[in-house]
Amino acid sequence: MALTRSFKQTVVERVERDPEFAKALFDEAATLFLSGEPETARLILRDLVNATLGFEQLASLTDKPSKSLHRMLSPKGNPSMDNLAAIFVAVRANLKVELEVHTVEMV
Repeated sequence: MALTRSFKQTVVERVERDPEFAKALFDEAATLFLSGEPETARLILRDLVNATLGFEQLASLTDKPSKSLHRMLSPKGNPSMDNLAAIFVAVRANLKVELEVHTVEMV
């Protein structure tokens, strides 16, 4: 029988071992959101929150109930722009990164 490991646990271990990986996940979530793929962006954000600050601390930072944040970042979640912005701000501050948006002209 093959040994398997939880994807969530793998992400947590990788973030603990490589802080740049957490920043890359954050960058990917922001890029996906701005590129019109909010469902995938929410799922990456959920994994990133689990691997870094956790939902209880996110709840404290955003002044939103933890359970609501779990729902917002679920596959069928539908956070308002205000809530999503608050989540991005909290995660960005926790990772100590800045966002910089570059536009690319589509041909």
